[in-house]
Amino acid sequence: MKIRYLGHSCFEFTMGNEVKVVTDPYTKVGYELVAGLTADVVTVSHSHFDHNYTQAVDCKLVLTDAGAQSIQGIEFLGVNSYHDSKRGALRGKNVIFKMKLDGITVCHMGDIGEECTKEMVEKIGKIDVLLITVGGTYTVDALGAKKYADALQPKVIIPMHYKPEDGALDIDGIETFLKQYPAQQIKCIENGVAKLDKQTSGIIYMKRVKNV
Repeated sequence: MKIRYLGHSCFEFTMGNEVKVVTDPYTKVGYELVAGLTADVVTVSHSHFDHNYTQAVDCKLVLTDAGAQSIQGIEFLGVNSYHDSKRGALRGKNVIFKMKLDGITVCHMGDIGEECTKEMVEKIGKIDVLLITVGGTYTVDALGAKKYADALQPKVIIPMHYKPEDGALDIDGIETFLKQYPAQQIKCIENGVAKLDKQTSGIIYMKRVKNV
């Protein structure tokens, strides 16, 4: 399975059969998505501009709701959660999407804002790859992300929703999260593209794919 980090909370997954999934397309975060994106399925965790800009992707099928379904050989599970620590009173609800791609179970946490609990960990279940917000302000911060990672025990952790040099949102950068792990566990992907298989492990820090 190939993964491209397109910035913010947006990733493109391409399976061996060329089926593509794009998560949380965005706009107005200080930079824009690469042009010409296509997908078989787009997942949207919630209806904020920096997560639901589906106009940027040529795709007819958009998933926004919780529940289980199978689409083009991919098993999806949407799990209801909250965008804040006050049961949605500040920023509403959020849908966590769990996806089985080429035999690898990926969990995209969306804009998770509620603290990690045993109940939420049980709802999510076993996963291989965790895509987790680390920037704080509107979501869990680096410490909160570490708690989720420790509880879920994925093989691979990929941080998202942090502020790069050209970012405009009032969120933290990546450094605080990465400092919680030994340097030898962290792999930096400069070009924003990686291949994952069942043996892949560690913290993968992906720099986003940019328009050229």
